[in-house]
Amino acid sequence: MHGRMMEQPLTLDAILRRARTVFGDREVVSRRADGALHRTTYGQLAARVDRLMGALQALGVRPGDRVATFAWNGHRHLELYFAVPCLGAVLHTVNVRLAPEQIAYIVQHAGDAVLCVDRALVPALLAAAPRLPAGLRYVVLDDDGRGADAGLPGALDYEAWLAQAPPPAAAVPLDEHQAAGLCYTSGTTGEPKGVLYSHRSTVLHAFGCGMVDSLGVAQRDTVLPVVPMFHVNAWGLPYAAALVGARLVLPGAHLGGDALAGLIEAERVTFAAGVPTVWNLVLQSLRRHPRDVSSLRRLVFGGAPTPRALVEQWQHEFGVPVTHAWGMTETSPVGACTHAGSTGLAPDDPADITLRGRPGRPVPGLEARIVGDDGRELPWDGQTAGELCVRGPWVASGYFGHATHEAFPADGWFRTGDVATIDPGGAIAITDRKKDLIKSRGEWISSTALENAALLHPGVLEAAVVARPDPLRDEAPVLFVVPRDAAAPPPPADLVAHLAASFPRWQLPRREDVRLVDAIPKTSVGKIDKKLLRRRLRDG
Repeated sequence: MHGRMMEQPLTLDAILRRARTVFGDREVVSRRADGALHRTTYGQLAARVDRLMGALQALGVRPGDRVATFAWNGHRHLELYFAVPCLGAVLHTVNVRLAPEQIAYIVQHAGDAVLCVDRALVPALLAAAPRLPAGLRYVVLDDDGRGADAGLPGALDYEAWLAQAPPPAAAVPLDEHQAAGLCYTSGTTGEPKGVLYSHRSTVLHAFGCGMVDSLGVAQRDTVLPVVPMFHVNAWGLPYAAALVGARLVLPGAHLGGDALAGLIEAERVTFAAGVPTVWNLVLQSLRRHPRDVSSLRRLVFGGAPTPRALVEQWQHEFGVPVTHAWGMTETSPVGACTHAGSTGLAPDDPADITLRGRPGRPVPGLEARIVGDDGRELPWDGQTAGELCVRGPWVASGYFGHATHEAFPADGWFRTGDVATIDPGGAIAITDRKKDLIKSRGEWISSTALENAALLHPGVLEAAVVARPDPLRDEAPVLFVVPRDAAAPPPPADLVAHLAASFPRWQLPRREDVRLVDAIPKTSVGKIDKKLLRRRLRDG
């Protein structure tokens, strides 16, 4: 017997209709290239999306075509977020921090027909231009209507193009299983791989972001996605905000600590999300220039392991509750969350703070398990570590353009490459990435655990641990440290002694393996670039 319910497809045009009709007066704020703020509403933005759909159709964009964006977080980028998939085309967000060779590879691999680029990012695109497809059409997103003069062949100015656009043709029928978005992994281990998101997965992910035990995005919020719209749909926050009617604040290219702290204060941001390195910059800014950030009800850390010390500092100095989120490009990305107090302890209990550096339980809708090297499932005892595997309605089932891949075996679970434990209550604790574990005399050392412990030293601002080959130990840990005070860095012997309080001697770096550096390299999405650190060690 079948249930008698309406068959309503889960497509992004439904989120756009809701934003237009229910939340038409809710504000969308974005920072221009010159630092000024642009203000609009969901209703006004939806009207421009209609014109944009007509402009794209006039340019020859048809269902299934890929339309690329090369842009910061701004209102024009948000218009493309809705117009492209609502035409039945595929929004391909290109990471603006990639090398020219990778940009060209991604655009070629995706088969993009149109590329929309921020005026300020045209020089980065020109560096890749000789390798880009000859027939690629360019549209330049410019605040002053000068896009056609940006130096790209045949470029259109976005605003002039929009002003002359014909009305859109009749609404394109959408199927919830057709592709809506395309995002490539950051390529830290080989060529970037494309993940194709469907309308259904994107809508369900937006619902998931609104659940209390997930990110908990709500209508009352003013949401600041510092995480970029060019990578994994800014963690789904633009779609989630439009779905629930949250006010949206987009920071543009102004991602320094002072700029973000000022935006939080001026716009009374309640919900902000970004990688830990960003929140470290904002924290340092607030210490130098105190501001009123009391509006914040949730600060989301994700994209990289969260140092316990950083969580404690935000909690104790500014009273801001922290949510730790785990996910990947392949999981759309939100996969697991833990909140202050979610363990049943008081939000300021030290034990709870320790747990908050962990992903926590999978968000409703997703399942997790851990497996050994032989593929057999391992117990949930909080001790046994294995590769984390996940499945769910917004988890990818393969890579775009790849018939098969080892990360997607036939058992229907995505193998993440993260090493983790799961406790009897289902809470996940990431031990490390498989490729970042250090094997010393047959035993494993967690680089993440050493980094988190080093960050508890008062003289350490940033820390990273990678392995070097060692004739006796197979591999040995090397600790890179950015001192909090460059004029008075902590001695390497002090750092080793600090770590010795928490780790056995065989897991410790030698004093000569503690490297004091001015900066630690980051990937295009703000993670520590351990591949580059290992290369620097190898090259001396």
